[in-house]
Amino acid sequence: MILEEEIIGKSENIKKVRELIRHVADTGLNTIIIGETGVGKELVAQCLYQYSLRRYHPFIKVNCAAIPESLLESELFGYERGAFTGADRNKKGKFQLAHNGVLFLDEIGDMSLSLQSKLLHVLQSGDFSPLGSEKIFTTNTWVITATNQDLQQALKNKTFREDLYYRLHIINVKLEPLRTRPEDIPCLIEHFIKKYSSIFPNKKVVFPNESVMDRLMTYHWPGNVRELQNIIQKKMALGSWDEILRGLIFKNDTPHVSAIAKLRAEDSSDIEALLSLLTLSIEDLSSFSLQKIKKEVTDRIENRIISLVLEHTGWNRSKAAKILKISYKTLLFKIRNLAISPRLD
Repeated sequence: MILEEEIIGKSENIKKVRELIRHVADTGLNTIIIGETGVGKELVAQCLYQYSLRRYHPFIKVNCAAIPESLLESELFGYERGAFTGADRNKKGKFQLAHNGVLFLDEIGDMSLSLQSKLLHVLQSGDFSPLGSEKIFTTNTWVITATNQDLQQALKNKTFREDLYYRLHIINVKLEPLRTRPEDIPCLIEHFIKKYSSIFPNKKVVFPNESVMDRLMTYHWPGNVRELQNIIQKKMALGSWDEILRGLIFKNDTPHVSAIAKLRAEDSSDIEALLSLLTLSIEDLSSFSLQKIKKEVTDRIENRIISLVLEHTGWNRSKAAKILKISYKTLLFKIRNLAISPRLD
């Protein structure tokens, strides 16, 4: 296993993550991986496991957010027959199954306070009892956790135990969101193209040209690496980068800001032309009121901004209305009233 082939990227954050994995993989110290959804937290946990001597033992994952609280305790610690209604057999818990290996607790921030206290006990003593049993089991398990939540804020809100936080927080691996490390995007695209080209040999994916890559690197990637991975799969089906780009909203989720910036750069002459009327003589302005000037300027600005957003969305009026934060009906009225139409070039 080569880390550079698993944790893809050349940003400083990714370099630090790879270095941290190499340093702590054999320590067995409780490790927490922090990052937004889709940044690759489980991949980091897998790499920690693969680089450790525990790789010859089980890697068990539990998604704390996906399992109801009433079931999560039995999932972690197991139960004996008759412990509760429906418990018709003995069942080993994840701590027992992960003995000498790794237990990866994903979305640890969603765990209830009562279960947090029981987890803390296991981390401190290594001992636990299955539900409905007086037997005490000892586990030698490396617990790796992950969360997309701000646990510091959870501490302030009293929704996460402070003692558990510091018990889990011995090693902290932070994965930055993809939008803050755009230099990793070309590396990731190349990686996923190679990966899916081997899986789907009849589908050819062309690496994006410079203009497409520039746009992809300005996208805010709310789904992070997972979204990029899905986009490469979608590209294999559609075969067109233009089609992919039409489905994305650029510039940090506020494309209307970009439209205003573009308007200022391209069409300031229109506004300047209107303002130049003020240099005319009083006689020339006798039939031109301030209200008319204001309406003319407003109409021209609205026309240009709405046109830019419609072009950006491929004239998807529903999406454009959401971006502009106006109703669909209002957008249709303005399109008609301002005589906005698609560009033919």
